[in-house]
Amino acid sequence: MGVIERDVRREALAELSRFRGEFYACLTARGDSLFELAEALLCVEGPVKTLVGLALAPEHRRGHGALYAGLNQGRLDVGRLRRALAGLPLPQAADGRLVLAVDVSPWLRPDAATSPDRSFCHTYGRGEQNHQMIPGWPYSVIAALETGRTSWTAVLDTQRLEPGADVAAVTTVQVRELVGRLIAAGQWHEGDPLIWVVVDAGYDVPRLAHLLRDLPVEVLGRLRSDRVMRRPAPPRWHGINGRPPKHGGEFVFKDPATWGGTIATTTTVTTRYGTAEAKAWDKLHPRLTRRAAWEDYEGDLPIIAGTVIRLQVEHLPSGGDPKPLWLWWSRTGATTADVDLAWQAFLRRFDIEHNFRFWKQTLGWTVPKLRDPAAADRWTWLVVAAQTQLRLARPLAGDLRRPWERALPSNRLTPARVRRGFRNLCTLTPTPARVQKPTTPGPGRPIGSKNRVRAPRHEVGRVLAGGEPHIRPTHHQTGTKPRRTGQAATSTSVACG
Repeated sequence: MGVIERDVRREALAELSRFRGEFYACLTARGDSLFELAEALLCVEGPVKTLVGLALAPEHRRGHGALYAGLNQGRLDVGRLRRALAGLPLPQAADGRLVLAVDVSPWLRPDAATSPDRSFCHTYGRGEQNHQMIPGWPYSVIAALETGRTSWTAVLDTQRLEPGADVAAVTTVQVRELVGRLIAAGQWHEGDPLIWVVVDAGYDVPRLAHLLRDLPVEVLGRLRSDRVMRRPAPPRWHGINGRPPKHGGEFVFKDPATWGGTIATTTTVTTRYGTAEAKAWDKLHPRLTRRAAWEDYEGDLPIIAGTVIRLQVEHLPSGGDPKPLWLWWSRTGATTADVDLAWQAFLRRFDIEHNFRFWKQTLGWTVPKLRDPAAADRWTWLVVAAQTQLRLARPLAGDLRRPWERALPSNRLTPARVRRGFRNLCTLTPTPARVQKPTTPGPGRPIGSKNRVRAPRHEVGRVLAGGEPHIRPTHHQTGTKPRRTGQAATSTSVACG
């Protein structure tokens, strides 16, 4: 082992130890139980199948009662944990800028009628490969993306969407507060490249860019292929009366005759998609109307101009028919090199999907059957803290591969491969949790007695997306029967999958 590698491992171990101590300090009530629960989440063998099974791990020195008491009655200083996450070393794009991916993932709870604050969540590919609306808790997550092919992301913030919440408004508040924490932590300085916020097609990208226009960020997102944009207004001729036009000619995505000349056309040879061709058009904007999110806007509706990028690849890794990908970028006057960086940064957005898969399939994020949404929030932050420890332990981990798996270098290990050896790594750092006190178990409920307190039932709410069509779920999709009064539920929902 060289001197440089030893220094890297020493610094990584020190950073991991500092974060573990700061994470424990964020646990203000029942912190020992919650810290050991996160420890067991990292050290247990294989995927997490049950929540109570974590109490059997050697790292969880308390009983299963303390496990549930920690989630239901514990307290977590979320603000302090958010500041700690913003102060950690963060991945950057190829040009040194921060790229933040924003997406919503649902914690489905279709049978939890006694759990409040559930919303109808738009899920893809469940059942017969159709889109369904299923009750659950949608969570908005923001993560910093790395460059290159990887399944690692640095999760910086998560927030559960309340019923009736406007996704664009919640995302605006999330990004605004996160950018403030990043600037306070020294992650961005005046003169650095602007931070990119990358979103998928479920967001109203121009509206999000308008709400964040006073921040050092640029918004990049996907648009549907049936959109129509407008060109800048033509110059007004001298001597013509009347109100000057606000919009120019139409730019129809499905009609190449309306595209006109491009500001940039690039061709890139990729290993997975073959030849990728990107075309960009400058200063295109949507024509806004006073409805939906813009109904109560004061004054004249704004002109939100940006760059439209059309990406066409030669083939897909799955062998399917590649369709063009349309992107809208809040920057104008982009160069050819900027266009290449933009669409490559958007493709990195799909790394957050691998993050959600790792949460659900390995860390068991949606496994617990918790009734209280506040307990679900605590568990979610424990999962975030656990994944952050794995990310900090990457330089320390070795490849504990199975006999049928291919060997990987240390810098290419996946989060699941790093987790296999975390039990050996956590012994190198001090454990701030205190030793459990000897206790005597209580008598519990007498045998044969029944619970006479009936838990209240809660209706499923809705989440507003701003720009997406509302879909009315049926009782076959939600798993609930219609009310006996004959009145159908009127709640609607939007995409959060």
